[in-house]
Amino acid sequence: MSGHEKADRPSRLSAAHRTVGGVRVVTLHGEIDHTGKDALHDALIQHEAGAPPRVVADMSGVSFMDSSGINVLIFAHQHLNDLQGWLRITAPQEAVHRVLTLIGVDTVIACHPTLEQALHT
Repeated sequence: MSGHEKADRPSRLSAAHRTVGGVRVVTLHGEIDHTGKDALHDALIQHEAGAPPRVVADMSGVSFMDSSGINVLIFAHQHLNDLQGWLRITAPQEAVHRVLTLIGVDTVIACHPTLEQALHT
């Protein structure tokens, strides 16, 4: 792929948002690397004023994540905690789960196998 073709594709990551019981669920699809880190950041950080920001990142559609994604997850976790909220991760695919556990992110940010568990823990 040429540099021009890469510039035409700003991010290989997409995010959909919905609210379940006062918790914002961010469903992610694609790859999280340096080209998708800004999209991940924007998806996790936005919140409505007035309520503690509680976010579940549904990573069932994420097939790849590198250190760029790890850095954004840690930043978002700290930011949301500072606002009296939280970040939880749910349903990471095996390759992404391996990265989360190898780096130790799962010891800092709660990781759950299902959305239901992430919402009600």
